[in-house]
Amino acid sequence: MDELAAAFEAIDAANAADPTLFDGEPLAQVQGRLADGWGLQLVPTASDALRLAARAHHLRRWVVPRSSYPDGRPGYLRWRRDQKTRHAEELAELLGAVGVGAETIDRARLIVTKTGLASDPEVQRFEDAVCLTFLDTQLGSLAERLERVHMITVIQKTLAKMSADGIALALAMRIPDHLAELVGAALAAAQSSDTEA
Repeated sequence: MDELAAAFEAIDAANAADPTLFDGEPLAQVQGRLADGWGLQLVPTASDALRLAARAHHLRRWVVPRSSYPDGRPGYLRWRRDQKTRHAEELAELLGAVGVGAETIDRARLIVTKTGLASDPEVQRFEDAVCLTFLDTQLGSLAERLERVHMITVIQKTLAKMSADGIALALAMRIPDHLAELVGAALAAAQSSDTEA
């Protein structure tokens, strides 16, 4: 087994205990595979570091639930920041244990924490892959819980994080009509606000 395959196996094993299921599989495992796939669509020659970061972007995320932080946006942002840091630390331990080189580990950690997002094209591709995975796996369940206006805002914020290539893939996704309509409405609202600015 090569180094990358061994690392994927270790990440998937760590994510196997996710109690949330998606089509009968642990959600974190599904999201890892999908993010890696989206990353490869965006960058067919993706580095091992990018692929590993994508595979581990929600590494054991369930162990620190959102409910363990205060309600409201500040609590949410702190939870997200702390999760990224924890994902990076746990990823480094996993990768080191299967013999991944220090340079690849350090690069994967930077990508997982989105360090240099505004200036690093590889980190932007990671962000695109993560956003596409969110749309792919969580949009439907979120739409069941949130009102239309709130959903459009969530989608707008997601699209705002993405590159033009990422948005093009989002618009080409095969999703139910009612979700595709929400994505279209969010994009139209974003374009309208850009025109007014």
